[in-house]
Amino acid sequence: MLSAADRVEIHEVLARYAWSLDTGDADGFIACFAPEAELVWDAFEQPGSWRGHAALRRFIDWFRARPESAGRQHHVSNLLVEATPDGARARAYVLVALACKEGPHRLHVMGHYDDALVRDGQAWKLSRRVIRDWRGPVLAGFPGQDDAPRARPAVLDSLWETQHPPAPG
Repeated sequence: MLSAADRVEIHEVLARYAWSLDTGDADGFIACFAPEAELVWDAFEQPGSWRGHAALRRFIDWFRARPESAGRQHHVSNLLVEATPDGARARAYVLVALACKEGPHRLHVMGHYDDALVRDGQAWKLSRRVIRDWRGPVLAGFPGQDDAPRARPAVLDSLWETQHPPAPG
């Protein structure tokens, strides 16, 4: 059973994830995850997976290095949290808006998170985050849904390369 304090802490972790990613705070981003946590981006034909703090740092560093990341905002809402034998599960909507200099600003991503969280010492941490589009199995109750995975945009190719440590050389 999760206490009200547990639920507030879990909400805070998910908010810190968004704030740290959107402001380029790599240390704050890493602090949201347990040491061997995995982030899975399962919205394309080939999902991406970053496991452990070093890989997660490569993930946020990729975003911090891109000028178009400035002005990105992750909006997380409709958060559902439930106890699990290992800790907690959280599901939430995510919208990513991009601030465009001359406007109009645009909605860039419409999806959802499926998170596993564990207690790491006195704090709740993400042990696994799965990022998905707002399509596929989540909409299975509606007729006419296309489950075909979409191609990954070429702009993300170099991000996918950060999943594994660079080869020694």
